Amino acid sequence: MLMDWLEKFILAALLILAAAIDGAQADTVVSGTVFCDQCKDGERSLFDYPINGVKVQVACSDSNGQITVSREETTNWFGNYAVKFDGTPDLSGCFAQVSSTGQGSNGCGVSAGPAQSLRLMFRIFDMAMYAVDSLLTQPAQPMSFCPRSANPVAPAPPTLARPLPNPVTPASPPPFRFPPLPKLPPLPPLPSLPPMPPVPFLEATACPHQQWILPEHKCYWRAVSPDTKVAVVFGLAAARRYGTDLTLLQGLQGRGEPYRTLLREGITAFLNSYNSLQFPYNSIAVVQHFNYGLMGSNRNVLFAALRFIRANSGYGRVPCKFTACK
Repeated sequence: MLMDWLEKFILAALLILAAAIDGAQADTVVSGTVFCDQCKDGERSLFDYPINGVKVQVACSDSNGQITVSREETTNWFGNYAVKFDGTPDLSGCFAQVSSTGQGSNGCGVSAGPAQSLRLMFRIFDMAMYAVDSLLTQPAQPMSFCPRSANPVAPAPPTLARPLPNPVTPASPPPFRFPPLPKLPPLPPLPSLPPMPPVPFLEATACPHQQWILPEHKCYWRAVSPDTKVAVVFGLAAARRYGTDLTLLQGLQGRGEPYRTLLREGITAFLNSYNSLQFPYNSIAVVQHFNYGLMGSNRNVLFAALRFIRANSGYGRVPCKFTACK
């Protein structure tokens, strides 16, 4: 425990030192996600999913419509992309669009949706972060499971050549009446329902990395296993930095160096996101913030690691609710 507090203190000191250094390298990152619009309705829906292998172009044009700045990046397995610019240029008038769809996954790359403008999220310490609304690619035809129009056009009634004669209404028979039923005894009251058991996924909980490596808490690993590779979860940038053989359980045991600390806290945040619906980051946001840290300078790594440490500790308000697995 003393080593963890010492490591947090060193990270905070390095952040303050990095912010005070004059002339540090400045970076600007534009990020977003590309989805497959399976129903071809031009909107995000429950049927859409992130698509990988799609090239995204971030471009800026002058008053004459001529492209002055252009960068491209390819989406990863989670459909995410991050385009990096040196320095802190003003990208408020720029846009992002799908430049090359290929065939994407499952043939969802026949056409691309409209371009989206960039939104400045923050500009601090000579760094800037822009976000882009979801970009769309579409298949050739909507999927068969997509809902159809809720208001179909009714066919027009046929036009009769001449009016029909008035129908003759037959005399109605007298109404049938059932004989009175005997009175039944009153039913006994229904028993009260037992109380609902607690749903752990809906409870607020955040656990540090020390809890996730314990064997008695192995049942809380969801979506991934301790032997899952780091590169499979966090993508190509993580594979270049940590190799392709490192597992999640091995990454949870790293310490003493900023990139190892970022990996340890990023894996912990990824596991917490699947364990509690109220965790501050969902799984896609964890992967995005992790890759932002890897793509930037050492200061970006320290900032990302410190954010994950605070979230994994529950910001001092949310406890870890692990119990020993049966």
